[in-house]
Amino acid sequence: MEPFADDAVIRRVSAEGVLIAAGSRAILLQVAHPKVAAGVAAYSDFQQRPLHRMRRTVGYMLGIVYGDSREMQHVADVVNAVHRRIVGPGYSASDPDLQVWVGATLYESTVMLYERVMGPLPAEQRGELLREYGVLATALRCPADKWPADVNTFRAYWDCMIATLEVSDEARGIARGVLYPANIPVALRPLAPVNRLVTVGLLPARIRDGFGLSWSAARQRALDTGFAVARHTYPYVPAPVRHAGVRVYLRDLQRRRRAGR
Repeated sequence: MEPFADDAVIRRVSAEGVLIAAGSRAILLQVAHPKVAAGVAAYSDFQQRPLHRMRRTVGYMLGIVYGDSREMQHVADVVNAVHRRIVGPGYSASDPDLQVWVGATLYESTVMLYERVMGPLPAEQRGELLREYGVLATALRCPADKWPADVNTFRAYWDCMIATLEVSDEARGIARGVLYPANIPVALRPLAPVNRLVTVGLLPARIRDGFGLSWSAARQRALDTGFAVARHTYPYVPAPVRHAGVRVYLRDLQRRRRAGR
């Protein structure tokens, strides 16, 4: 695999620490697919260790986005080895259709949150980012021709999936673990209500209803106010501060790789 150029759109966008707020939304969208939910329910310890799964997901993405060829291949090999074991009645983590869906939730959630805080991406950059996110899918051995070729194709695919997915009981159980995590550090517990507001508020209405999650005009106003404040403050925070979280994740990933984990 060829590493991304230093000026790649995906490297610039992914550096923003605020995007961690999109993680729970992406996870709920992923498990809204019944086959993904079945695999997560059967093989993941997400309910007991929610931060561990988030750490692995973010670590994979950053390893692909910022790694050199060797690091990219190492991260992809580790994830593919795990996925080969996730097989059950009617589902497989190596299913290209599921790989496209997982990649699509990461791309769409990233774009949505980035544009809410940093402002709209130019159309050309949005298309380039879509092509670059295709690398995350193909690194998991998804055939390249399965990934949407352009933004219009992606939007048609996305709208179709959102209109047809049926949220399962397994997915609703996973969602409870995401939104009301039991085993998180005490210092992070005050952030849980904020995470719930952002995650639930940014879900497509049909998917939110499928999970049985309530929403109200008051919550929408709170969400809109929060994003208005973020738009007028976050972009002016010095870049080294905004990007500090990504550097921490990358150091952790490199440390785990050297330790053979």
